[in-house]
Amino acid sequence: MKNNKLHYYIFVEELNEKIIKNIIKLKKQRIKISIIILDKNFLIIVKFAKKERIPFFVINNRAQGVFLTNKYKTPKNNIKETTKLEVIGSAHNQLEYYIKKKQNCNTIMLSPIFFNKKYSLNKILHVNKFNLMTLGWKNNICALGGINLKNLKLINLTKSKSIAVKSLITN
Repeated sequence: MKNNKLHYYIFVEELNEKIIKNIIKLKKQRIKISIIILDKNFLIIVKFAKKERIPFFVINNRAQGVFLTNKYKTPKNNIKETTKLEVIGSAHNQLEYYIKKKQNCNTIMLSPIFFNKKYSLNKILHVNKFNLMTLGWKNNICALGGINLKNLKLINLTKSKSIAVKSLITN
């Protein structure tokens, strides 16, 4: 977890001492982090993020920023036009990338870069496919899916400016 150049987006479902300790540890290492809040325990996580001065994002909702999942297909959104929120989106292919681009996403998370339980082996992009797919992309790119301590260094071989993690913090 020593790559200070990457921005870490951390998916958080719940807060416990272990997760808080890991987030504070990253913050002390001067790693730029943001929290993406998943549905559970919303208010507890918001209070923690505000107390620690960590930007947070709520999936398909409003906060300091908005995270639009790949399921949010509406081509245009006026979120960025009416407010100064940062808009983040996730995509799994070129079509979803173009939808996120039309939605004015600042950062687009491309998934899955590495193996995880959610996706079968034939859906994994790995570094080569990830780089080929993002070749013409002009947005900030975020690697998502299966990132752990063993493959974290491989992110440096991509043009990704950030990573999104969940298990790296919880395990």
